[in-house]
Amino acid sequence: MNQHYRKIIHVDMDAFYASVEQMDNPELKGKPLAVGGSEVRGVVSAASYEARKFGVRSAISGIQAKKLCPDLIFVRPRFDRYKEISKKIRKIFHEYTDLVEPLSLDEAYLDVTENKKGNPSATLIAQEIRKRIFDEVGLTASAGISVNKFVAKIASDYNKPNGQKTVNPDEVEAFLEKLDIKKFYGVGKVTAEKMYQLGIFTGYDLKQKPLDYLEKHFGNSGFHYYQICRGIHNSPVKPNRKIKSVGAERTFGENLSSEIFMEERLQSIAKELERRLQKSKISGKTITLKIKYSDFTLQTRSKTLPYYVSDKNIILDVAKDLLYQERLRNSVRLLGISIHNLNNEEKAKTDLLQKSVSVQLKFEF
Repeated sequence: MNQHYRKIIHVDMDAFYASVEQMDNPELKGKPLAVGGSEVRGVVSAASYEARKFGVRSAISGIQAKKLCPDLIFVRPRFDRYKEISKKIRKIFHEYTDLVEPLSLDEAYLDVTENKKGNPSATLIAQEIRKRIFDEVGLTASAGISVNKFVAKIASDYNKPNGQKTVNPDEVEAFLEKLDIKKFYGVGKVTAEKMYQLGIFTGYDLKQKPLDYLEKHFGNSGFHYYQICRGIHNSPVKPNRKIKSVGAERTFGENLSSEIFMEERLQSIAKELERRLQKSKISGKTITLKIKYSDFTLQTRSKTLPYYVSDKNIILDVAKDLLYQERLRNSVRLLGISIHNLNNEEKAKTDLLQKSVSVQLKFEF
C-alpha cells in the first residue's frame, strides 16, 4: 500500500548570536565567545563553538563561564541585529513554502510537502536553503528532514554544525530506537534522570514500556512518550503561531535589597512591556512578577484581572502589589514582568478548527 507522508524540514542556525557577532567583527572569528553575561554578573545567552569546547553554554552564569574558559570574550547582545538577520533568513524560507513555523529567531519548521519550487526532494530543498543562507547572509545552518516535526528537530542536531540529516519514513523507528533518551526533543534533564532510574536509556528501552506503565510514572506525558518513540507526532507546521505571553526583565549591576529601589526598576520594566504589547497589538489578563534572588533561586507571583490590559500604569500597580504580597527571601538580582492569558487566544481557538487540506503526494526524499 502506498503511504503518503509530510515532508518536514527543521532549519537551525549554528550558534546564531555568536556567529552574527563573529561575522560582523572578524577579530572575533575563531575565538571563544559568549553573548551576554560578564566575568562578574549576568547569564550567557549564547556561546560560539570555540567556547562550547570548554563547556560554556547558554543559561550558565558569566562567572562560571569564565572559570571554564579563562580566555572567553564577552560581548553585549544586539537583538535588533539578530532580528534583522532572522528576517532575511525567513524571507528565503518563504520562497519555498508559506508553511513556515518560526520557533525563535534562529530556527523554524518548514512543510515542503507541496512547495513553490515544485521540487519533490525535501533533502535537496534543505541543501539549497542552507547554501542560500550561506551565500546571501554569510552564516551556516544545519537541517533535519523527516516525516514530522519531532524527528526533523532531532535530526537537525545530528550533523551540527553546517550539516544535515535525512530520516526516511522506513528509517524513523530504527533511528529513534538507537537514540539516547536525553536526545529526545522535549525530554528535559529531570525527566531523563527519572527515565534512567527506571532503566530507560534509549528509544528502544522506552518502546518496551507499555502505555499504562508510562502513564503511571509520567502522568499525562506518558501517552506522548509512548507515541514519540514510535515516531508518531501529528502536529502540523503552524505558520501563524500565536504568542502566548509577552515579558520584559532586567538583571541588576548590584543586588537590590530595598523594595523602594525595586519599584523604580519595575517602572522601566512596565514601560518596556507596554511598548512590546503595543507593537504586537495585544493585551492580557494575567500579570506575573518574576523574582530571581542573589542565590539564583526563582520565584513567581501572579494575579489575573477581570479585563485585558496593556497600559504600563495598570501593569506597574499590579506588579507593585505582587512585590509586597510577601516578604522577600533574599536580596534580588533580577526582576521581570510578563503578561499571559492574551486576547489573541480566542482567534487561536478558531484557527485550530480550520482543517488543513492534505494533499496525496508520493513521498520522495
